[in-house]
Amino acid sequence: MSFRLASGKYLSCCYTMTAGMDDLPLLESPVMKTFVSLFAASALCIAPIFASAQQTVRIGISAPLTGLGAANGKDLENGVRLAVEEANAQHISIGGQPVQFELASVDDQGDPRIGVQVAQKLVDDGVVAVVGYYNSGVALPSSPIFARAGIPLIDPAATNPAITRQGLNNIFRIIATDTQNSGNAGTYAVKVTKAKRIAVMDDRTAFGQGAVEEFKKAVQAAGGQVVSEEYTNDKAVEFNAQLTNIKAANADLLYFGGLDGQAGLIVKRMKQLGLHAQFVGSGGIADSVFISSAGSAAEGAMAWEYGRPVDSLPEGRAFATKFKKRFGADTLTYAPFAYDCAWLSITAMKQSNSVKPAEFMQTLRTMQYSGITGHISFDRYGDLNNPTSTLYQVKSMKWQPVTTIGAEK
Repeated sequence: MSFRLASGKYLSCCYTMTAGMDDLPLLESPVMKTFVSLFAASALCIAPIFASAQQTVRIGISAPLTGLGAANGKDLENGVRLAVEEANAQHISIGGQPVQFELASVDDQGDPRIGVQVAQKLVDDGVVAVVGYYNSGVALPSSPIFARAGIPLIDPAATNPAITRQGLNNIFRIIATDTQNSGNAGTYAVKVTKAKRIAVMDDRTAFGQGAVEEFKKAVQAAGGQVVSEEYTNDKAVEFNAQLTNIKAANADLLYFGGLDGQAGLIVKRMKQLGLHAQFVGSGGIADSVFISSAGSAAEGAMAWEYGRPVDSLPEGRAFATKFKKRFGADTLTYAPFAYDCAWLSITAMKQSNSVKPAEFMQTLRTMQYSGITGHISFDRYGDLNNPTSTLYQVKSMKWQPVTTIGAEK
């Protein structure tokens, strides 16, 4: 900005002056001196405003918000949303600037192809961290996109062991893997349940197949016998052929690698066929969706889930209460994990005093964080140190914890 002097020349507001000596009397006049003083004071006031201008920081969430996994996808999204809202209420400053956190949510539909597309969208939208995924089959092809962009991916629910074995350094998983969770299930089936003739069935997804493979390894290592192996697909609603084969094999336990709604339909069909084998599910089954799907056939069903019962953790009940107050619904399985993922990334930004992924990702690798789901720290692969699993059983039409055990690394 500049001002015209009497001579027709100009005085810059940045102390750049093109006036000649004949303009000096004007500059020294009382009016001009007052003006310059006021301008200088205004500049001093304006400078801090620009220095502390609010910065918008986007945290992404990728989950199935439509389709078969929509209920759990929304559970994940709401967990992240609650964390973002709480962080904004704290008026956090990072790097000397106030921060407004913003949720960038995409619907991956539980489809690997769509997942890759929306992962690139999150990168293009400028997210600094991503919480994902629900489906291992989506996580595997999508995670390299974030690695190439240098963006941390914090995993609340996808459990296939291969996710953190891709040679990428940007993945952090806060939940037990299938090796740990399904491994516990296989060992328990043989040594505690004393099952003699075990059947397995999966939904042909990366998650379902992976869970069953790890379960089988543990059964065999414990000296158990798998007498029947069946599979379906994740969209099927009829299982008569598979369950008839399992009944013919005289199985006394069926382990299913798949998700809640479909698992409920399988249990219902088992009852209709008079198949009395103990049903045991992988992770992603011990929730209200399963009970709604199975109806009265749900009674007695078992499932292994990741981590400890939230109600048993110091902040678990308080989290469940505020979640229901905010969203008008109970949590399913993964909202607490998603909430912790979001707060983990925000805390890393605060500790590193930076919202740049390359800087706060270094902090993530060495963090010791106490979350809703328990203590969180990572091994060299980005997997959770000291993971646990809990066996649940439906009693009086409610999931009740049976036992919690540590998982072998």
